[in-house]
Amino acid sequence: MTPKLPPHNWPTIEPGWVWLCGAGPGDPGLLTLHALNALGQADVVVYDALVQEAILDWAPQAEHIYAGKRGGKPSPQQRDISLRLIELARAGKRVLRLKGGDPFVFGRGGEEAQTLIQHEIPVRIIPGISAGIGGLAYAGIPVTHRDVNQSVTFVTGHDQSGNTPSSLDWAAIAKGSQVIVIYMGMKHIGQISAALIAAGRPMSEPVAVVTTATTAEQQVLETTLGSIEADITNAKLEPPAIICVGRAVLMRQVLDWQSQAAGAPPRNLDPLGRDDGTAASA
Repeated sequence: MTPKLPPHNWPTIEPGWVWLCGAGPGDPGLLTLHALNALGQADVVVYDALVQEAILDWAPQAEHIYAGKRGGKPSPQQRDISLRLIELARAGKRVLRLKGGDPFVFGRGGEEAQTLIQHEIPVRIIPGISAGIGGLAYAGIPVTHRDVNQSVTFVTGHDQSGNTPSSLDWAAIAKGSQVIVIYMGMKHIGQISAALIAAGRPMSEPVAVVTTATTAEQQVLETTLGSIEADITNAKLEPPAIICVGRAVLMRQVLDWQSQAAGAPPRNLDPLGRDDGTAASA
């Protein structure tokens, strides 16, 4: 049963439309109200691998079609997914394309939307909370902090071929961004960390790996750039994962709010070593 929405002039999915919607990083509570509205109207929900089953429960009236793509596993081709969306829309269905995170952040949403419009299928885009922001926040890691960074770079750890993106200038990224957030990077983390170290990032730089972010299965590994590959192996971590490189990771020592909610004290109230007595009022 779809939760009841508050009064508002909610948009209606018309027959033959496709709404491309971000489902957020995992926790169903991070879904937007527009997404919830869409779930209650859709005839068909075409969903990705990272969409939680609990979210699909909010569309009991709809047909659920799995279209998940996972690295290293048999997956539908992107072209086939797009053609299926076109077919459903042309059949007069109210189609909800539900994608983990945000559809336009490493989610192929731009490709799908372009293909739909090229085939004269009307679309609506519903943003979602990206795992590179929301997933890190659940781990107690702010992607920006004024004492750490004035820039953050989001990169993907693999390209269409499944290899480390050859188009990325890792040296420029290493030198130009204080905090780096890597999506889908576990498979090639050895190459990525080596490239960052070769470009001048210290081996001791803090790194966090957050797997299955915002869900009950979330795990967080705090390590360093020089040790990350071995530590991921030793911890037996599995994707999906978000990797954060930079001093912002240190803030987890004070902002691990989930552990604190369970009764653990903060490990360090001033992990950046900046408290000169004015930090609270600055």
